[in-house]
Amino acid sequence: AGTKGKGSVSSLCASALRAQGYQVGLYTSPHLQDYAERIQINGVDIPHGEMAALVEEIKPYVAKIEQLTTFEITTALGFLYFARQQVDVAVVEVGLGGRLDATNVISPLVSVITSLSYDHMAVLGNSLGQIATEKAGIVKPGRPVVSSPQKEEALEVIEKIATERGSELTLVGRDIFYAPWSHSLDGQTMLVWQPEEQPQVDALIETGETVENWEPERLTLPLLGYHQVVNAATAYAALQAARKQGMKIDDAAIRKGFSEVSWQCRFEILSRDPLVILDSAHNRDSAMKLRLALDDYLPDQSVILIFGASEDKDISGMFDELMPRVKQVIATQSVHPRAMDANKLVALAHQHGVRAMAVTPLESALAKALEMAGRDTAVLVTGSLFVAAAARYAWFHPGETPRTA
Repeated sequence: AGTKGKGSVSSLCASALRAQGYQVGLYTSPHLQDYAERIQINGVDIPHGEMAALVEEIKPYVAKIEQLTTFEITTALGFLYFARQQVDVAVVEVGLGGRLDATNVISPLVSVITSLSYDHMAVLGNSLGQIATEKAGIVKPGRPVVSSPQKEEALEVIEKIATERGSELTLVGRDIFYAPWSHSLDGQTMLVWQPEEQPQVDALIETGETVENWEPERLTLPLLGYHQVVNAATAYAALQAARKQGMKIDDAAIRKGFSEVSWQCRFEILSRDPLVILDSAHNRDSAMKLRLALDDYLPDQSVILIFGASEDKDISGMFDELMPRVKQVIATQSVHPRAMDANKLVALAHQHGVRAMAVTPLESALAKALEMAGRDTAVLVTGSLFVAAAARYAWFHPGETPRTA
């Protein structure tokens, strides 16, 4: 569970478990292009025929329960598919919140809570403490829980619930340490180590040489941005907790799985010339992390921003974070029914003193940005996963209408 990073952490865990040789179910949401992406085994989507057959099978049961949501039905389909295919392990991403989420019927080997920030406040509450209470609803009595670094208000709630439920809490940044080591647009490396190994790490940082017979765990990630280092440290801690529960997971499998992970539309580089980046930032905190990644990877490049988002998002907060880094906004909108009108986005961008224009549909916005981009200008598409996904489809399928399955 979590506000940001839960999909990346899920994908990292699943990739490492696959590298170990397990048959791994992965349940995530939302999808990019095809609804079947939400239910995967070993990286392969559930076949459409199998999904249709399972839908037919559960129809009589669905009919007996009033007001079931699409997500609840999909979760049942995913769990049934994993059971029928006899997966060895399933990595399950919570949909919304945690405590009342459809996924929370399971008793997990390990519960994981990623970075918490403000999103879906109408449902989850207006304070970090309230949001943390909902997310920590996935903590089960006697089962370990791993948490990414959290703001104090959220951490207090997580610690209290873990104590009440007799769940051993591993806090990344306190019980397991991490640091970025090197990065480029091709990927990044990071270190993870135990607190008692800090003197050796200090020596490594000072001299660049490892102490005799000791070396920190060095992980390679194709995922870019410092926030992915935090996500990888969280996934690493979750796998260590699973290992303590008796699951066989070798360090070599973690290294291999992390190096091979694929998680699209998360600071994803589509092209180098021109430089085109997709990201699924959809709240203020993720927009801030995106801006930091831009500063880190592209310190001297100007940015043309293609932006579209749902009306219920904190667009002003996102613009506060992104606008100082942007020279031009091209406002657009996806086919999603909640998409904000592009002209309203233009007005908001103008309030930040940034040039802006409305261009729809998204395919036209992408073409316009590429036409405007010079050699030292990056094109960034963000605002929602729907917009990033549509841009990705337009890039790889020029002239085609995006599928909305």
